[in-house]
Amino acid sequence: MYYPNDIEEICYDDDHIQQVLAEIKANFYDYFEKFLETEAGNKITRIEFDKLSSEFGCTNIRITKKKINKAKVLKQIIDESIEMFERDRQKYLDILNEETLEEYEDDPSNFKNSVLRNECPIIRLTLQNKKAKELDKYRYEFRCSEPNELLKVVKNLVSFANKYMKNIYDEDKYESITKFKELKLSELDTEDYTVFGVIGGGIKSHFLYKLYPAVFSNRSREAIWALWYLTNKKTFNCTQDSEFLMINLKDNTTQQNYFYPYELFSFYVYNIYLLLKKEAERLGVYIDKEYRYVLVDSFLSFVAQEHANEIDELKRKVKDDIHGYY
Repeated sequence: MYYPNDIEEICYDDDHIQQVLAEIKANFYDYFEKFLETEAGNKITRIEFDKLSSEFGCTNIRITKKKINKAKVLKQIIDESIEMFERDRQKYLDILNEETLEEYEDDPSNFKNSVLRNECPIIRLTLQNKKAKELDKYRYEFRCSEPNELLKVVKNLVSFANKYMKNIYDEDKYESITKFKELKLSELDTEDYTVFGVIGGGIKSHFLYKLYPAVFSNRSREAIWALWYLTNKKTFNCTQDSEFLMINLKDNTTQQNYFYPYELFSFYVYNIYLLLKKEAERLGVYIDKEYRYVLVDSFLSFVAQEHANEIDELKRKVKDDIHGYY
């Protein structure tokens, strides 16, 4: 997609979506096998070992390839992913509480300058990362943002999440969804849930993900990059290159598509969850539905990390435009 356009209309067509899903499925299994073989990227593969040995002139080294217990490894990955997810979750639960948010109605500045700036992990870490000059724009946008607007949007997000769980989510029917509109998430792509430059698609999804990982996936930068690789960089008849890329022709830069619609993203990630679930069942491993998208997030991060060098090269020329850091 070319900056600053929206994704093309063809991306919403059922035929297009089915082509994307078919390509994701075709590439999923190779990544999944490596996901297990490397224990989610924590170990190197035999091929990588041989390559490193050759580079350092140690061609006489031989290792015995030990057959891995895939079920044990997958269970370990799931357990570790949940443990990592829970490390800072309580901080989000404390902040993203409707009753607590109401208390800031009389003091929205405190909510912005104390709670979001100092207590919200994802925003605090972004603001404090002074070494990353590309984040200067985010720091500027946060500094200029209106406290009332920030509070209003966060309240809207929390209200949406709670109502979704109460009135829309049906645990028994959820995994029978076949169309992206059935997810009923399009409302999240409206202005009521956005503070331009501060709370965009990434941060809003991260908030929702920390609240209810059973139904809300994390639309991180790595996740969008992963979809580009899982679709083998294909365009599926889009005229502006891949829908998962944000290409700035003027600056000759490429980033992950930080404007990508959350509802459409969620549908693709939901289908990746179904693929992961099928493989887990084949191995006799249980995925707790309350943490449905935690494993998916780990898998997508792994896929992106497999191509970290290429991603860094694509982003290397990025200048000031950092609308979609989160």
